[in-house]
Amino acid sequence: MYYELYIDVLFLVNFMMDYILLLITRRLIKADASYGRVCLGALAGSILTCVIVVIPVPYTFIKFILFHTVVNVVLIKTGLGIKWGRIFVKALITLYISGFLVGGIFSCLDQYVKTGSLFFALAVASYYIASAVLAFLMSLLHFGKYFCRVELYLGEKSCTVRALLDTGNRLNDTFTGKAVSIVDRKTAEDLFDGKIPESIRYIPYHSIGRNRGVIPVVTLDKMCICGEEEEWIELPVIGISDGEISLGKEYDMILNPEV
Repeated sequence: MYYELYIDVLFLVNFMMDYILLLITRRLIKADASYGRVCLGALAGSILTCVIVVIPVPYTFIKFILFHTVVNVVLIKTGLGIKWGRIFVKALITLYISGFLVGGIFSCLDQYVKTGSLFFALAVASYYIASAVLAFLMSLLHFGKYFCRVELYLGEKSCTVRALLDTGNRLNDTFTGKAVSIVDRKTAEDLFDGKIPESIRYIPYHSIGRNRGVIPVVTLDKMCICGEEEEWIELPVIGISDGEISLGKEYDMILNPEV
């Protein structure tokens, strides 16, 4: 028994699927890779897959290792530009989960489609369904949350807080359009020396348990997000909570993922 392999078809199919998986991973881990870079990563992964398939390898498990280590590492490194570390592991796990989910969705949809030319439509549908399912699951498991240290600066005053990066925080300043992070009242009082800043404003917001309300916001001079690398944000907009934002004082700030 032998199989006839069309290398051009193999390349195009892998390119499309790699591109979809990288897009899902990019979206879920909030990577800042451009679409061009994602396309380059899918291109590199597809070429590498074809090379591994064509080159004769004496043992099947060697190809298995190459597919699940080299190819996936090239996909993430080239397509998303993520450095080694915790974020890379998170991206790798997300890529695998996305692959299993997209493959299952694609198989379910494929049995109802008899025309091979609709492959592109099936791939797009699989992307949107898988993205929605994974985003929902990650919100339930709090996979989109992690802690970091943040330094806040206003004039000659500064303070350091423990912040929760919450993908559920999508509050934006209606005046400037900037993302708004939230600090508790005590942190704000320490930073402002108990005085009300002249630049304080109020913007509308929605939250669980309170359909409508307003929250005071202030534009600081700068803040530093101290993660694997320091990220400086100029003129960040900070909202001030009515009280503590963490019952156990586990964190003092809710960081908007869009900052």
